[in-house]
Amino acid sequence: MIESSLIYWLFCYIIGNFMTAYVVGKMNHVDLRLENSRNLGARNAGRVLGRWAFIVTLLGDALKGGLVIGLGRSMGFEQWVLAGGLFFVIVGHLYPFWLKFHGGKGVATFIGAGLCLEPSLFLWMISGSILLLLIVRSLTVCMLGGFTLYIAGMVWEGSLMAHCGVVLSICLIIWKHRRNFWHIMGQQK
Repeated sequence: MIESSLIYWLFCYIIGNFMTAYVVGKMNHVDLRLENSRNLGARNAGRVLGRWAFIVTLLGDALKGGLVIGLGRSMGFEQWVLAGGLFFVIVGHLYPFWLKFHGGKGVATFIGAGLCLEPSLFLWMISGSILLLLIVRSLTVCMLGGFTLYIAGMVWEGSLMAHCGVVLSICLIIWKHRRNFWHIMGQQK
């Protein structure tokens, strides 16, 4: 069981290394690592290449998150192993080895994996994001509210221990967004 879980997690990391924004950029002769925010994510792809690039990147990154959870489920892994798979696909997205560990920020990948892992918890996340969007109009801050309610949902359902990988993933994603938060805080002054 442990060996197959480790192989599954390694596979999740490798799948996380597929960078949709990198492929979309290269198809348009653009290296998104050198443009705008220099991030290999949907928002940067959209800013540089337009709405279609945002949509393709969002769907591609979400799909890889959903793929690893679906694969783990089909292999009969327990919830804590699947949560570990979510963590490792996020780590692969944030730190792809073949791009010198310079990837995206993980939100779209988390959306795909989180939706497949626990749809009810995902609804908590959407609720938190929408509530904050009505107040602050910042997608970064809304994401923070969504993640907060996602974790609150795990506590409410008593499944926090089975989802430790999810909590670690959220912490990594927030860490990758730290400059965005500091920028927003600077604008508030």
